[in-house]
Amino acid sequence: MLKLGFLLSLYCGLCALAAPEVRLGGATIIGRDIGGSNVDFFGGKAPLPTVYDHGIPFAEPPVGRLRFRSPVIKTRLDVQRFDASEYGNACLQPLAAEMPGIAPQSEDCLTINIHRPAGTKRGAKLPVLFWVFGGGFVIGGSNIYNGSEIVARSVDRGTPVIYANLNYRVGPFGYPAGREAQNRGELNLGLKDIITALKWVNENIDAFGGDKNKVTIFGESAGAANIAILYFNSGLEKLVRGVILESGFANTAAILEASDREATWQTWVRAVPSCSNIADSGNTFPCLQNASEVEISEAYSNAFSVPDPTTWGPTVDGPRGLLPDIPSRLLKDGKFAKIPFIAGTNLDEGTFSGRLASQPGANDDIVRAVLVGFSSPSLDQPRLINAIERMLELYPDIPALGSPYGTGEELFGLPSAYKRLSALVGDIGFDSRRRQWMEAATNKGVKGYGYLFIQPQPLDNPADGVEHFAEVAFVYGTPVDQSPSARRISTRMMDYWISFAVNLDPNDSRGSERPAWPHYSRSNKVLLQLHGDNTTTIPDNYRQQGIEFSIANSIAFRR
Repeated sequence: MLKLGFLLSLYCGLCALAAPEVRLGGATIIGRDIGGSNVDFFGGKAPLPTVYDHGIPFAEPPVGRLRFRSPVIKTRLDVQRFDASEYGNACLQPLAAEMPGIAPQSEDCLTINIHRPAGTKRGAKLPVLFWVFGGGFVIGGSNIYNGSEIVARSVDRGTPVIYANLNYRVGPFGYPAGREAQNRGELNLGLKDIITALKWVNENIDAFGGDKNKVTIFGESAGAANIAILYFNSGLEKLVRGVILESGFANTAAILEASDREATWQTWVRAVPSCSNIADSGNTFPCLQNASEVEISEAYSNAFSVPDPTTWGPTVDGPRGLLPDIPSRLLKDGKFAKIPFIAGTNLDEGTFSGRLASQPGANDDIVRAVLVGFSSPSLDQPRLINAIERMLELYPDIPALGSPYGTGEELFGLPSAYKRLSALVGDIGFDSRRRQWMEAATNKGVKGYGYLFIQPQPLDNPADGVEHFAEVAFVYGTPVDQSPSARRISTRMMDYWISFAVNLDPNDSRGSERPAWPHYSRSNKVLLQLHGDNTTTIPDNYRQQGIEFSIANSIAFRR
């Protein structure tokens, strides 16, 4: 779960001083100076003098006939002056209460935001860091990620960069499910939104002082998973030269076929009053495109108050699609772009799911049920059951071996199943996927750097450990914990990330004093342990037996 303190710090006020301007085609885009940080911001409100929120659009609004359709890139702003002083609307997501601080919602949401060093001129050719938010493919918004500290740090260290991020469609609007979406060629729209935004950057970032040939895309959780999937069949190598994957990989979540989500789609359509009688017709798109925004949004809330992890998300879409096959098969066959990367995980990735075994009386049956649910519908149910039983043997119900790691026999007032499930989910969905990706990529000669983030989180619930999402505040230079150790590792991480964006190497020796980060290779499988008091190289061999088994049984787990 996201941390409110971090979100508030990212959403700090944008204090308008001198208003920077950029000419884009026939329009003048008017941004604002972020007071105290020497950073220009361009987000969006609307064509002046209109007062409703809008955003710098990278695609035509996905409304009406464009609802549930592939994005259409925006080629020009049909106004003379455009107010870009605030963030635009987030895409529709009725579950947004799970992520405090998200902007007001609208279907007209395919927008981009840009932070740059103040006064940057057209043609400055600065490297670009392009962020993709996470949120389980169902929630998220660009406005809660303020890149000002990253840009300011890049200037301070003498290697200025531009930061950009986007809003993309989530839930059924971004990942429509079922056979009809497949037949219409409209699966994986959220992935297509990201690619379209990158194409917009490629065509327009020069006007803001960026270099289209020096774009590094980075993201966390579902954002990173989206990026990792784009390695497979999207032409990503033509749009970016570097990638940073934080706690998300192509097969972090179970990867399903379109037909596996047919019931999900029909359940949702039945909740839309004007379309409920055609839910199983195989021809629901025209009706849904005519339904009101309020109607379809309320239907989503009513049908899926608590969606399970496989409700919405990327779907296998065939040989010519963005996700041609189960990721583990594509990795094994070397069918991915050869783009340099940083990839890593946090110490306790699975504790967010461990809560499913936090009720009194939670036992092995609960753990089994959760693991089955995270990998269903199974391609081979007997094989999945056997794989889960073996994983239970490799991850015994011994609290000292569970997650949060390094906490001994402490149970935090929870059943022991909590720590066991946290360890299993963390390794099946995150640590094994990070190791699987790094081994596959580096075996094909792709240069990569791996990390394990272990910085303590003293202000959080100790049962969460160094949980999923914990590193993001440090990358953005806004850790809630302001201890010397926390500030030190935050600065180092910003320097590593910025150095990679500038040089495709995190070791430029600019900025903070920090250990050299060796690249990962077949003969030197090492990670950088990220801790403010002990940043050091460690071997990538923790929980070797369990992680190797998880990788070997990727198909059973639908990964």
